Amino acid sequence: MSMTSDAGRALQGRRLLQVGIGLLLFSSLEGFAIPHVAAPTLALSAHQLSALQAVLVLAVGLMWPKLDLGITAARIAFWCLIYSALAILAAYVLGAAWGAGNETMPLAAGLAHGTDNQEILIKVIAYSSAPTGLVSFALLLWGLRVRSQ
Repeated sequence: MSMTSDAGRALQGRRLLQVGIGLLLFSSLEGFAIPHVAAPTLALSAHQLSALQAVLVLAVGLMWPKLDLGITAARIAFWCLIYSALAILAAYVLGAAWGAGNETMPLAAGLAHGTDNQEILIKVIAYSSAPTGLVSFALLLWGLRVRSQ
């Protein structure tokens, strides 16, 4: 973005609100697929996860303009948050569709075990969401600091 810090943050906040509503829509529609996928318990977990992420992303989108972050830090926090939310959700959705994922998400997947390649892909996608989420949350916390006047 080649705009001022305030204008850039406002646009990023609006984009986060759009992603949050998109996640709510996904959660609503994905709920219909739960009984029809290879791993219904994993699909239920994906349904609940996308609803939780929607609320999280909407809340972050509302607070976004209040953050005290530079342009680069805001961009990193924004994209790390988006990636983290979508990556873990993708891992759950793939697991539900394939009937796989118990190596990475044993409580949600139960006995659903896919091919070695499916299990590896789910693991890579799911595990890649953690560091990006942590980076985003750390930057959000830093952006909410109170500076002395």
